[in-house]
Amino acid sequence: MQSIALVIHVALAVGVIGLVLIQHGKGADAGAAFGSGASSTVFGARGSASFLTRMTTALAGLFFLTSLTLFYLAANREGGISSSVTDLPGIQGSVTGGEAETESDLPAGVTSETAPASSESDLPEAPVAPAD
Repeated sequence: MQSIALVIHVALAVGVIGLVLIQHGKGADAGAAFGSGASSTVFGARGSASFLTRMTTALAGLFFLTSLTLFYLAANREGGISSSVTDLPGIQGSVTGGEAETESDLPAGVTSETAPASSESDLPEAPVAPAD
C-alpha cells in the first residue's frame, strides 16, 4: 500500500512541476507589446490561464492528500527497523578470567593484553616552523 501511494505521490509531484513550468507568469503580459502575444491565443484570451490554474490546484490538492496518506502509513507501520537509538541494547561486557575489575579508559571488553601498545616512538614528528 505504501509503495503504491509513493508512486502516485511522485507522479503528482512531476505533474505539478510540469504544470507550473508551462504557465505564464504575471509579467508575461508585458511581452505581448513586443509581438509575443499571439502565441497565447490557442486557448483563448483567458482560457489557458483558468484551465492550467484549475489543474494545478487539483494536482496540488491530491499531492497534499498523498502526503498525509504517506505520513499516516509511516506512523502506523508495525515491526520493521527500530526508529530510536535508545531502543537498541548497549554493549555490555567486563574483564573476566580471574582478573580483578579495575577502572580503565579502555572500552568494555578490551583488555590491556589486546589493546595496541603505544609509545612515543610510534607518534609522527610534528613539523617545526622556521624561525624568522
